[in-house]
Amino acid sequence: MKKIFLITAAMAALSSPLLAQTKNTLSASEKKDGYTLLFDGKTTDGWHTYLGKDAGAWHVTSGALQLDTAAKGQADLLTDKEYTNFELKLDWKIPVGGNSGVIFDIHEDPQFAYTFLTGIEMQVLDDKGAEDNKKANHLAGSLYDLMAPAHPAKPAGEWNSIIIRKLNNHLTFYMNGQKVVETQIGSKEWNDLLQQSKFKTWKAFATYSTGHISLQAHGAAVAFRNIRIKQL
Repeated sequence: MKKIFLITAAMAALSSPLLAQTKNTLSASEKKDGYTLLFDGKTTDGWHTYLGKDAGAWHVTSGALQLDTAAKGQADLLTDKEYTNFELKLDWKIPVGGNSGVIFDIHEDPQFAYTFLTGIEMQVLDDKGAEDNKKANHLAGSLYDLMAPAHPAKPAGEWNSIIIRKLNNHLTFYMNGQKVVETQIGSKEWNDLLQQSKFKTWKAFATYSTGHISLQAHGAAVAFRNIRIKQL
């Protein structure tokens, strides 16, 4: 009887949608809800480096997009498409001491040398070991240099799942199932945060409501997987 129970339990576990879903695929509910994949788990199709033509130092490793820190062409990796209102889901993993980010509303133009001159960032960080961990609004899950996350990330080497939702300039960040940031671009709260940040003199920062989404190259072998998006 015990053996039959264990076999039945194992079969039930394998049939669970959460456990059975293959990485870098869409679940039936996500397909119905209008999500599309931004990464197929095998190629860098649909992505290019900022102001570049290919994926540069980004490669597919064990089903994840990962930065090769020993290779040439280390630059932020951008979606080929631009987005305005969207819900982005992905998983990220950072090595010890690592720093990266997910940046959106990027205006790709040679007059701007870096993605962060126009784009808004959700921080990706090893909160314990990275040098950029001295300010609360620099921690993983933060609205970088503007708003601290309400909950901490998992440690270096572990996968964190995030959602970035932007609808009519209302921003909501989730990390590992918990809401960590919420604000409205252009509100008094936003403007007050901006005036207290390093972005207060950056004229183009957060001024484009439509733009590319990027995975930041910041010198760490960061990895991203399960990247999917729904346009709102």
